[in-house]
Amino acid sequence: MSYTSLNFLFFVIGTMLVYFLFPIKKHKWVVLLIASYVFYLFAGYKYVAFILFTTLSTYIIALWIEKISESSKLNIKQHKDQWSREDKKKYKEKIKKVKRLVMALALVLNFGILAFLKYYNFFSGSLNDIFGSFGMSFSMPTLKLFLPLGISFYTFQSMGYIIDVYREKTPAQRNPFKFALFVSFFPQIIQGPISIYDSLAHQLYESHSFDFTRFKYGAELILWGLIKKMVIADRAVIAINTVTAEYNSYGGTALTFTILLYALQLYADFSGGIDISRGVAQIFGIDMMENFRRPYFSKDINEYWRRWHISLGNWFKNYLFYPLAMSSLFLNTSKKIKSTKFGSTVAGTHIAKVLPTSIASFIVFFIVGIWHGAYWKYVGFGIWNGGIIMLSVLMKPVFEWCHKKLHINPKTALYTVFQILRTFVVVLVGYVFDVAPSFKQAINTFVLFFTDQNLSVGRSQISNLGLDKKEYLLILAGAVFIFIISVIQERHNKTTIRSMLDQKPFIFRWFAVFAGIIMLVVFGVYGSGFNAADFVYMQF
Repeated sequence: MSYTSLNFLFFVIGTMLVYFLFPIKKHKWVVLLIASYVFYLFAGYKYVAFILFTTLSTYIIALWIEKISESSKLNIKQHKDQWSREDKKKYKEKIKKVKRLVMALALVLNFGILAFLKYYNFFSGSLNDIFGSFGMSFSMPTLKLFLPLGISFYTFQSMGYIIDVYREKTPAQRNPFKFALFVSFFPQIIQGPISIYDSLAHQLYESHSFDFTRFKYGAELILWGLIKKMVIADRAVIAINTVTAEYNSYGGTALTFTILLYALQLYADFSGGIDISRGVAQIFGIDMMENFRRPYFSKDINEYWRRWHISLGNWFKNYLFYPLAMSSLFLNTSKKIKSTKFGSTVAGTHIAKVLPTSIASFIVFFIVGIWHGAYWKYVGFGIWNGGIIMLSVLMKPVFEWCHKKLHINPKTALYTVFQILRTFVVVLVGYVFDVAPSFKQAINTFVLFFTDQNLSVGRSQISNLGLDKKEYLLILAGAVFIFIISVIQERHNKTTIRSMLDQKPFIFRWFAVFAGIIMLVVFGVYGSGFNAADFVYMQF
């Protein structure tokens, strides 16, 4: 059931009516649970077994971890007069190891399923290539595997919950059906955002009455998401798919255009989908976290990743980056560097200080690259982003020295524009790995950028990508519109366009909404003969 289909519209309206008319207020969450599983069944009954396994295993293991914690605290209390401080310390360390093993069981089981379904064929193919290069006849079989709907998102969300229970940041949920709702909540199951239990769960379980303002804001956000998805993204993807189908047939100019078009299409597609998700949740009185904050206005690649797919970045920061950067291995490495002669120099002091965080950042983005897909091109994507971030941290004093020597004021508007454009170019380089069918073709694309720029050939190729001039103008107008909205949001960061619209006269407000609906109906890509494009992040 696609977010852009009439079926989904009727599904949301039906769920909304049942939810707000449900007579038992404290059990309204049951309506959302049933709706979430009905929605999931529409995707395919064979997928349900996987989400049920993740739900049940996470639920049971979280309770197990909490029981170990409670039993250990009771045991310490009972022996507080008999045990010495050293005895208590040893006991706590023992319990910590047990809890860590139990938590690891949940992580291995659930990430193991995700890894097998997503990466088995990639690794088996790579190993077969290696064996073949040495003349070995042994080969691993290729399996017909499928990815259950939303498996990356609900796995990451569930494992974040397990880690928080292990850290005693959140109590384990004792009602299995309530926990099932947290895992399967239908507005976020397709592509997130990846929510934190303490931020989302209580909103799911509370009783929400109909609120017209929330309904209006949610509907406006859904409309904005649909416009970005159906008017811009689904139109742009026609040209992009034409290029990727015959990638080697296109020259540097057409490929440059395709990468720029992809930057717009990806943003409109992913942010549009998230807007629909958040809008639907808001109608039910539930506020899901913001997942985008005008990422193309970022002044460096670090800031870009803090603005793009915020929930994924927060997950990796909280559950991978900090544990790595603060691990004894990384901290001891830093201390060893400090103890050397090089460590006493200005450069050595800086490197000793930032090396743990820079290496941790590289590892995180290497994994982010692999998370995007089981292909070598995504490994390249991760290495590119991780390498740039690592170098930017290590080279920060050099950049500051250059600013000083060249008398550059980083706070000027002109330099800010330069930083934004520079970051956008760095982002576009990463997008080449997304668009190119393979790692080899991605590298070849970089060569073509510098050796095969021909405007006349490029213009001819671009005009034959399945879109006419009017459609390109419509995409351009959409890009300009998104840019204007983003500039307004940047200048009024503490408010939303919807609340700003509320301050306008009644006629203006409804004209804006009506114009959006007309834009969607007239210019949206849909109808007979057209298959709506899946959201890009569904494949991840």
